Amino acid sequence: MPGIVAAGERRFEAYDASHLTVLAVFAVGAVVVVWLGRRVRSTPAEVVVRRTTAVAVVAVTVPLQVLQLLPDEWDPNTSLPFQLCDLAWMVAVHALWTGHRLTATITWLWGITLTTQGMLTPDLASAFPEPRFLMFWGMHVLIVWSALLLVPGLRILPTWRTYRQTVALTLLWAVVVFAYNAVAGSNYGYLNRLPRNASLLDHLGPWPLYVVLEIVIVAVVWALLTWPWVRVGAADRAGRKSDAPAV
Repeated sequence: MPGIVAAGERRFEAYDASHLTVLAVFAVGAVVVVWLGRRVRSTPAEVVVRRTTAVAVVAVTVPLQVLQLLPDEWDPNTSLPFQLCDLAWMVAVHALWTGHRLTATITWLWGITLTTQGMLTPDLASAFPEPRFLMFWGMHVLIVWSALLLVPGLRILPTWRTYRQTVALTLLWAVVVFAYNAVAGSNYGYLNRLPRNASLLDHLGPWPLYVVLEIVIVAVVWALLTWPWVRVGAADRAGRKSDAPAV
């Protein structure tokens, strides 16, 4: 979500010490959550780890959502939970709590591509240690960690069916949010104009070309992120069949 800086606050600068520190913590944590997921997969501890992570995501992200709704902070152009990251944490919580394959796939595809783009080119104003800084990074980091825990860690694997469902749901989101932006003059999802800060979208041309190219690129990248896990799932099923006792 776009950042709003209050009077007297320091402004966040991309790739300053605080940004690099967060990225370093994220990288170390990414290794840990995949290792942990593989350790607890198919054990009684798996549900405990999943649901504890779900609670942690809620504890970090709900205050940020509430903050957007306070009278001094409310802005219909930025405060509504219409950005994909605002929806991704909710999807991640569902996947973590239930182990549902579709929401795990959505968390994986949204998190590894769109949320990480937000981490590399953050649209954030408040600097460390302002609450917005802490909650912005907490939300983004936990979404991607959740994706890594669910798929490489716990092996709740994407399929081509859940890939297609994710693409369809994302397109539905884009249509609804684009229509709202057109009426309200907002720019949720950067669907109606380029973001204020530098981003990868700047290299895709003017509107609406960059939106069309983004859709195509994202669909292809998501297919590439799905394909190896489909193969892993097929190999796992073949292995279980070969291990089954002969009748």
